[in-house]
Amino acid sequence: MESALIVGAGSGLSGSLARLLAAEGWRVALAARNTEKLAALRTPAIRCDATDARQVEEMFAVFEKQFGIPDLVVYNASFRTRGPLVDLNAEEVRKSIDVSAFGGFLVAQAAAKRMLPRGKGAIFFTGASASVKGYAQSAPFAMGKFALRGLAQSLARELAPKNIHVAHFVIDGGIRKDARSDVRPGGPGEDALLEPDEIARSYLNVYRQHRSAWSWELELRPWTEKF
Repeated sequence: MESALIVGAGSGLSGSLARLLAAEGWRVALAARNTEKLAALRTPAIRCDATDARQVEEMFAVFEKQFGIPDLVVYNASFRTRGPLVDLNAEEVRKSIDVSAFGGFLVAQAAAKRMLPRGKGAIFFTGASASVKGYAQSAPFAMGKFALRGLAQSLARELAPKNIHVAHFVIDGGIRKDARSDVRPGGPGEDALLEPDEIARSYLNVYRQHRSAWSWELELRPWTEKF
């Protein structure tokens, strides 16, 4: 029975991924700074600030005690602050980089320490349009997501030869949160947002790739999204 630890969890993509994996027979735990928001998912939840190395180690210890070393670790956490360059708050910018990128490093490092002796595992990172495109008045988010993508690429080159699959997912578009009643079936607005359940299926498909044909990065966007 395989196990997964999803960090930076919420009711959207993380919830979809948790439900899919559970339906496939996986043991799943979610981790977030605020675990109260995860109650409706009915999945084991671990309180953790991913930017704190001590809390990250404690998170893995809690997971291992219940499920053992995770087969898959997914880093979904990010923080966004927007505004003109000259008006940005320095501490908010620091937080954006810490949550979007530094937390990813801490979680990946802790995961790799456990996976390397076992000789297998997978570490997935969730990116965004900002991973490859820096938008106006969104410099902090782009800084964090560019850094996360660089981390993923570097780790893929380092860890893939050691049988640890590292992959980065560019979610290029908005993720649907609620059903929209104003969209005409078959019209240009239909499927204009990414369905979180479909994103989750793509994550699982990448996890199941044979190691002779691993992907290190996958872009996902709705059919109406411009490149």
